[in-house]
Amino acid sequence: MVRTSAPEDAHTAEPFVPERGGLPALRRAAAGCRGCPLHRDATQTVFGAGSQDARVMLVGEQPGDQEDRQGKPFVGPAGKLLDRALGEAGIDPAEAYVTNAVKHFKFTQAEPRKRRIHKAPTLRETAACGPWLAAELAVVEPELIVVLGATAGKALLGSSFRVTQVRGTVLEEEIHGRAERLVPTVHPSSVLRSDDREAAYRGLVSDLKVAADALS
Repeated sequence: MVRTSAPEDAHTAEPFVPERGGLPALRRAAAGCRGCPLHRDATQTVFGAGSQDARVMLVGEQPGDQEDRQGKPFVGPAGKLLDRALGEAGIDPAEAYVTNAVKHFKFTQAEPRKRRIHKAPTLRETAACGPWLAAELAVVEPELIVVLGATAGKALLGSSFRVTQVRGTVLEEEIHGRAERLVPTVHPSSVLRSDDREAAYRGLVSDLKVAADALS
């Protein structure tokens, strides 16, 4: 018997990414992505959302529980906090494109019907999803990328990325063959977990103000 491997064994989304059609084509194709094993347990693919003409792209880690259920990025508590912080910093959330480095929710669950607990994606899983993020960047061509947290930073800038070392600064790097400007900051979910939530929130707003200034 000839044994064939499943598409997810290759750990790359590349075969599923269409060559043309803009964001609508990418979103439709991503719905059927089986480029890594994460699709097996997730409810659905959570692709990016926003205008193809957005000046700023915000890149997070992966969908959470609410995003997985609703099929939209940043609709849970962290997303609501991010919207408030963006507004305070002078960036209209409605004019941003928001997405994640990984498009499927990775979680642990003690037993059925119990709460699903977020689990960080591996570097291999993040790399498998890289072709989707590269395609989004190629279509949107943002003037600035806001990097939300360590996983997004490693997906875009490599495994040596440390958000604490570069947060709130404007970086200029080549990403997927394009010269990009990036402002790293923490993921809004880390603000919600912080012992001093107000100080953590003010730090996030301060970083986002750097992004707003870079766009002005």
